[in-house]
Amino acid sequence: MENIDLVILAGGKGTRIKKFSNSPKPIIKFNGLYFLDYLIQNYSIYNFKNIYILAGYKGKQIKNIYKTRKFNLKNINVIIEKKPMDTGGALFNLKKIVKNNFVLVNGDSILDINLDNFVKKKLGNNLIKIALINKKFTIIKNKLGNIILKKDKIIYSDYSKYMNAGVYYCNKKLLKLIKNQKKSLENQIIPDLIKNQKVSGEIIKNTYFLDIGTPYYLQRSEKILKKTFEKPAVFFDRDNTLIYDKGYTYKLNDLKFKKQTLEAIKFLIKENYYIFLVTNQAGIAKGLFKEKDFFKFQEVMRQKMRERNIFFNDIEYCPYHPNAKLKKYKKKTNLRKPGNLMIKNIEKKWLINKRKSFMIGDTLADKQTAKKSNIYFEYISNKLLLQVKTIVKKIN
Repeated sequence: MENIDLVILAGGKGTRIKKFSNSPKPIIKFNGLYFLDYLIQNYSIYNFKNIYILAGYKGKQIKNIYKTRKFNLKNINVIIEKKPMDTGGALFNLKKIVKNNFVLVNGDSILDINLDNFVKKKLGNNLIKIALINKKFTIIKNKLGNIILKKDKIIYSDYSKYMNAGVYYCNKKLLKLIKNQKKSLENQIIPDLIKNQKVSGEIIKNTYFLDIGTPYYLQRSEKILKKTFEKPAVFFDRDNTLIYDKGYTYKLNDLKFKKQTLEAIKFLIKENYYIFLVTNQAGIAKGLFKEKDFFKFQEVMRQKMRERNIFFNDIEYCPYHPNAKLKKYKKKTNLRKPGNLMIKNIEKKWLINKRKSFMIGDTLADKQTAKKSNIYFEYISNKLLLQVKTIVKKIN
């Protein structure tokens, strides 16, 4: 994936569901997690450069929640509009910020979509590409509910069985058309672009689509989200577990996956496991390399994994050490293994079936972390693929 940003529209008042919740739709809680948590989890596995939330109604509540949160090492940037601008006008706030093409998604719906594939084809002279889904996935009357593809272009049709799924791949040039005025993306901006043949589309054969914008689906969302997002997890140590350890490994030239690492992760994803990385990085505290070096290393590691269509769902790291050379990193903390705060942090953000979860590492500290978290543990073997297959069979 080229440099692409993720933009989440989270400015609506949720008028249709107001009697059920006083919170903005994106931060209604289901199973103890905000709806935005599920949404960001769904999309943050892709290699986005930046993640932006465009907030409006009670936007300060959203900003207070996400201003310090990270997903897959990515900061969440919350931009609050000064006055109601609707879905199109809200994009005006991005004009001086976004420098890349971007994926735009509605903050009250989730689509099962492979975004790597969705953005693979160049936009050409199109300013927007729309994800289309079969109407059977929702009873909600969609503002772009009668559209079809004709030679890769979006046109209107009364006989369409497809509808807009609220996921768009946008050319950064689109922002040049956005003025500082209230305007609807779906009712005004996109229809004008369709008339000018500037909108393409792709039919997504998805396994799930959920829009919480009506009382009917809002009341069913807790069960739907639990069924879709609750999974067992594997917690991996990094150095000398997934990659060869050169001793405080941070140089890009030293990045080398251990035997069967990628195959094992691919198997686990296919078996519907979350993949989490929990790693001590004392080299930061000791001044051997900087946090930005760690981020760069992880970014390259992530890119190499995406080439094989595999990924980490989330990453937690500890840059602290009680004997740190750098004062800002000198402290005792349960974040550092054998403490288990990294795992606890992940558990707060994800629906995890702990009974079927496990951890793999190479040190006693890893084993102690797993024990404190009530998670099955094994030391890394030289046949990781066979090892994880055996553990999955054993736990299940």
